[in-house]
Amino acid sequence: MEQLDIVFSPKQAAERLGVTVAHLQRLRSEGGGPRFCRLGKRKCAYRAADVNAWLAQRVATSTADARERGLAA
Repeated sequence: MEQLDIVFSPKQAAERLGVTVAHLQRLRSEGGGPRFCRLGKRKCAYRAADVNAWLAQRVATSTADARERGLAA
């Protein structure tokens, strides 16, 4: 049996990431956020694997490391 990907709604993905839905929408619009799936003209979803991969890319060992990698504001 094939294992299906866990899929998050934008609200669920935002909760998982600890950001607002509006912030996640801004990331989606401007780029730089987790990959997403377009399900229709006005509907999208996030695969858990993509959300987790995006989080893993943002791990830093110090604020200097985060700054060098462009992760700090």
